[in-house]
Amino acid sequence: MSFSLSSVLRPHILSVKPYSSARDEYEGTEGIFLDANENPFGSATGQPYNRYPDPYQAQLKRKIANLKHVRPEQIFLGNGSDEPIDLLIRAACTPGQDEIILLPPTYGMYEVSAGINNVPMVKVSLTPDFQLDVPATLAAIAAHPKAKLIFLCSPNNPTGNSLQREDVIQIIEAFAGLVIVDEAYIDFSSEPSFITLLDRFPNLVVLQTFSKAWGLAALRLGMAFASAELISVLNKIKAPYNVNALTQQLASESLDNLTVKDKMVKEIISQRELLLVQLSTLPLVQKVFPSDANFLLVRVPDGKRVYQYLVDGKIIVRDRSGVRLCEGCLRITVGTPDENSKLIESLSAYRNPNN
Repeated sequence: MSFSLSSVLRPHILSVKPYSSARDEYEGTEGIFLDANENPFGSATGQPYNRYPDPYQAQLKRKIANLKHVRPEQIFLGNGSDEPIDLLIRAACTPGQDEIILLPPTYGMYEVSAGINNVPMVKVSLTPDFQLDVPATLAAIAAHPKAKLIFLCSPNNPTGNSLQREDVIQIIEAFAGLVIVDEAYIDFSSEPSFITLLDRFPNLVVLQTFSKAWGLAALRLGMAFASAELISVLNKIKAPYNVNALTQQLASESLDNLTVKDKMVKEIISQRELLLVQLSTLPLVQKVFPSDANFLLVRVPDGKRVYQYLVDGKIIVRDRSGVRLCEGCLRITVGTPDENSKLIESLSAYRNPNN
């Protein structure tokens, strides 16, 4: 399927004139700065936060580019992954007219962003083993020529599994719009990232985040990797200073501590495998689904009741029992060894009141 970015974008987007900030007009780092109406005396914190941050995060992108083996111009940084999700929908989809294709069960923000932007959704359920239903997805593509975006989450949330790589590639090749592969949990998987295919597929967008493996959820920093042409569009329509200076600084420092991140990931994977074995031995647990993420999807006889039981014991998990294909399931994040032990102890003590 041939792809043209201009045919995917809303007609007016390419001609939109972006806001020109003071840091756009003068990109130097030295001088007497009287151009941005900043406070010249510093900040109330005593820290040098009185100057606006780099609107395009150039230094941070160079570090990320070296780590991910991409070019800096292929990187967009946003307020979590949620910002590029929203921007992609706004850039491509005319409200009430164009459509997006979703593959539930999946990450809920795709639907939320589509709803906020008044973009109709076409839903194609995953198979019972949480894989792409390729024939049904291809049929949806053919039946919905106004579909501009497809969101695929791999490893998937809330199920934890990776989607079959060949299936994803088949969808990318068949779709004339943008295919967004959300890899928020890729660091916990042995599967290769789809970033390696960016130069092969101009309609591919890959999302990653600093929230999970890097342990920086409080900073709200997400990454989108795509063609330089698409990244330039996202930069044009984003808020001028969407990533604050403190986030840029701390993320940059984290990239200098790759061994710390890798050690945490290794420990989480080790605890995930131990937790899977321990949960599987409990009479309460009907099934623990295989996971390439930092969580496990666990089926129990009465998900809502078990969820409330855990909450009453101050153990907080996610009740996913109302989600398609996840009936009776809890999503349990892998914790520290002590936290995991307390979870197992609590579930071992659970007694079904109906028995």
